[in-house]
Amino acid sequence: MDLIQTKDLSYAYEAKKDIIRHINIKVKKGSFTCIVGENGSGKSTLLKCILGLVKGYAGEIIKPKHIGYLPQKSDIQAHFPATIEEVVLSGTISNNVRSMFYKKEDKENAKQVMEKLGIYDIRRRCFADLSGGQQQRVLIARALCATKDIIILDEPTNGLDPSIAIQIYELLYGLKEKENITILMVSHDIQRALNYADNVIELINGEIRFCGKPSEFKFGGDK
Repeated sequence: MDLIQTKDLSYAYEAKKDIIRHINIKVKKGSFTCIVGENGSGKSTLLKCILGLVKGYAGEIIKPKHIGYLPQKSDIQAHFPATIEEVVLSGTISNNVRSMFYKKEDKENAKQVMEKLGIYDIRRRCFADLSGGQQQRVLIARALCATKDIIILDEPTNGLDPSIAIQIYELLYGLKEKENITILMVSHDIQRALNYADNVIELINGEIRFCGKPSEFKFGGDK
């Protein structure tokens, strides 16, 4: 079963050439898919189209109603003055558009997610006081509060020490294996993507150069 599918997807910013062109991908339920490529290749733009964060694209996007999302890390995000629990709970907001208050089931869901990710015991700590790796773990928990099906992540290991980056990959792989959560992730780290992902999509200049299993991937532009 395909959770996400794009058909001939293209997008261009105003007065600029196409950022992505004729993108056709399928993301299967329970898979771990990594989108890789150089800076400016269109990776983040592709995610934003799928998430509905940009308008005016050409083509078709099929996707589920609820998607958990972890955007690229920012300085504002890193210094957010809230507790871990408050940040995680905020992931349920998209499911409660008619209410200003968290429901009992939202709080229970957040508790279960925090327990799974090993952050429940420190839930009262300030998000801004955490290390970069801990903050990403909290934001993954936040994304999981929005859905049980699929989370989309944009460079979640950017700026992290290599050992911490591996922990994030291991965490995501475990969610896929144990919880059947579909992972769609942008990464600049091709080697780790090849080690953990089921499927790899490489973009070059806004077009797909490779889409397939990691074992079939070739470096250096070879077809």
